[in-house]
Amino acid sequence: MLRTIGFSLLAASVVAVPQLTSTAEAAPAVQTTRVVTFDGLSDLMIQRILLGDDVAASKYFSGKPVDDPVREQQILTSVRASAVQLGIDPDSTAAFFQAQIDASKVVQRGLLSYWAAHPSQAPTTGPDLTVIRQKLDTLTTQLLTELVRVDALRASGLRCAISLAVADATAAAHHHLTHLHREALHAASAGVC
Repeated sequence: MLRTIGFSLLAASVVAVPQLTSTAEAAPAVQTTRVVTFDGLSDLMIQRILLGDDVAASKYFSGKPVDDPVREQQILTSVRASAVQLGIDPDSTAAFFQAQIDASKVVQRGLLSYWAAHPSQAPTTGPDLTVIRQKLDTLTTQLLTELVRVDALRASGLRCAISLAVADATAAAHHHLTHLHREALHAASAGVC
């Protein structure tokens, strides 16, 4: 019987809600913990990877090479400057964006190679690279915003790796990524943790 009464008292104390006796009393501060995940970052990385299809199609028709060192350096210089302004590490930010560039190259090289071997599967038109770059620039801004949001998680070691693996697997399934695009996601994720 004492055990039952003791349990009842313990249960009552756990679920008891303090009652305010007057309007002058302030409610106790309730701290909510927001769980930070890589879901948004993984989704944006995939959006950028999927734009690699359009970049590849554009380069298929223009004959431009996959590598564009001048454009790549412009991007890395820009994101370094943005990182300083946003209060995140410019080196890890540049490494992250280098991984995004490398992921796009995985897609471009894979598709260009496939189309060379299977010309009947090649695209029939080439999108305007200028328009694609505007979309990439918009994604760069969104990715920088996400990097600020997940900055502490990126430095959390094993927790970072596990959270990233879960977010990537979920997003890859949601977007129905092909083997090539999953390979690109793996390359893009190398710059996260």
